[in-house]
Amino acid sequence: MNLPQKEIPKISIIVSTYNAEEWLEKVLWGFHWQTYKNFEVVIADDGSGPKTKDLIACYKEKVCYDLLHVWQEDDGFQKSRILNKSVEACRAPYIIMTDGDCIPRKDFVLVHHLNKEVGYFISGGYYMLPMNISKRITLEDIEQQRCFNINWLKEMGIPNTFKNNKLTAKGFISKLLNTFTPTNASWNGHNSSGWKKDILNVNGFDERMQYGGQDRELGERLFNFGLKSKQLRYSAVCVHLDHKRGYKTPESIAKNRNIRKETRRNKSVWTHYGITK
Repeated sequence: MNLPQKEIPKISIIVSTYNAEEWLEKVLWGFHWQTYKNFEVVIADDGSGPKTKDLIACYKEKVCYDLLHVWQEDDGFQKSRILNKSVEACRAPYIIMTDGDCIPRKDFVLVHHLNKEVGYFISGGYYMLPMNISKRITLEDIEQQRCFNINWLKEMGIPNTFKNNKLTAKGFISKLLNTFTPTNASWNGHNSSGWKKDILNVNGFDERMQYGGQDRELGERLFNFGLKSKQLRYSAVCVHLDHKRGYKTPESIAKNRNIRKETRRNKSVWTHYGITK
């Protein structure tokens, strides 16, 4: 008997994680409440233990999207390697990449979907939350979108700053801020998207690179390949939960900086340390 094939989604979302079940659960729940529904989520798991596997198995039964778990053995910080495996696993022609500590606002996927364009990738931003608020956000707060409401966050202790515009800007104002922000429209691992074929054409992430700029380096090769980028820092919104960064070392930062210099100097398009070895 031939089983019916699942419909291929229009968008694949890669969510990277490592032993952070409390944060990952909030992110998975954020994607459940998206207004745009034609997507799958691929978890890029850099060696988490069984608690993460159990959480994902549980959420496969709860959420409205297909959920795929791509896992590799724990070998230190090897995010580039698991992201490449996850790119290959994506079924959709268009890929959004984010992290397992970034809760998406309900229009997050819709904004990426509406703005995707051949010859471009999209660069989004994030709104950083302190640890005390990160922990206090409940699944109900995500369902009701309270964690994106600036008045609710102010009640929790968030100060008045310009960055609050990331949560409050709408329509023309968000377009204006996207246009005039001094931040470069680079590939950001927490909130970017592009065509799978373009990522494959530059051979994905450079697996020599550990923490510190491996996402930017991919974007630099995409630029060298001829792509342009769109700045959606004030439109494609996610809130970034706080966490420690024990994997950040001066050695990895220095090594990655040298690889990026080489990419820029040689105008490299292809990495020999990517998806195809």
